[in-house]
Amino acid sequence: MGSVGGLAGRVAVVTGVSRRRGIGHAVARRLGAMGAALCVAHHRPHDVAQPWGADDLDAVLASVREAAPRVHDVAADLAEPDAAERVIAEAVAVYGHVDILVCVHARSGTDGSLLTMDAAALDAHWQVNARSTLLLTRYFAAQHDGRPGGRVVWFSSGQHLGPMPGEVAYTASKGALTGALPTVAAELAERGVLLNAVNPGPVDTGYLPDPADFPGFARAFPLGRYGVPDDAARLVGWLVSDDGGWVTGQVLSTEGGFRR
Repeated sequence: MGSVGGLAGRVAVVTGVSRRRGIGHAVARRLGAMGAALCVAHHRPHDVAQPWGADDLDAVLASVREAAPRVHDVAADLAEPDAAERVIAEAVAVYGHVDILVCVHARSGTDGSLLTMDAAALDAHWQVNARSTLLLTRYFAAQHDGRPGGRVVWFSSGQHLGPMPGEVAYTASKGALTGALPTVAAELAERGVLLNAVNPGPVDTGYLPDPADFPGFARAFPLGRYGVPDDAARLVGWLVSDDGGWVTGQVLSTEGGFRR
């Protein structure tokens, strides 16, 4: 599970760590296995409202602790204006500094077509998916002291590669991040921090249909499977390691040849 010790002595904040089938959980376990001490953020009420349901949070955290040398967790509704600052402040209070920020969290649901959109739906997605990610990055950068290994990873959703019907609010909020990426990456580079975004493609976190019920599965997925959370986590692990130390301002896709 990655290069053991490659992140020893570094501290990582990972958001969206609330389900064992989720990408956030996979990222946290991988960075923990690479030696990073972790501050993981979660917001279980979001999952409770989704069709796939919530996980046992104690079991999620126990799984992360199996892989990581040290884990601190914080409950945070990132729709709240002060939540991003609180997450980073709590991580700094526990560990003294933060080297790595990985923003995996996202709001899903209450979405639809353009003709069903209203201000509340658009604002709700903006607050969680875009605003909080920018604010987390802002407060991370403010506490970063220029030491080697400063990394930020955002998550895209491939909205720039093709349509995602019925997800206007979601794609607008994620598109805001990819649009801001070059500008923010340039500013962070002056502080010794590298910023990239990962597009994980369709990952089986519990919402995808069984391949047998997907008539176009073979064409859409030439490698014969959906993505799994650790596919994205491996890319994150590389980006935040020393091996990823000459890449910034990029959106990297890990989609297994997914055909839209």
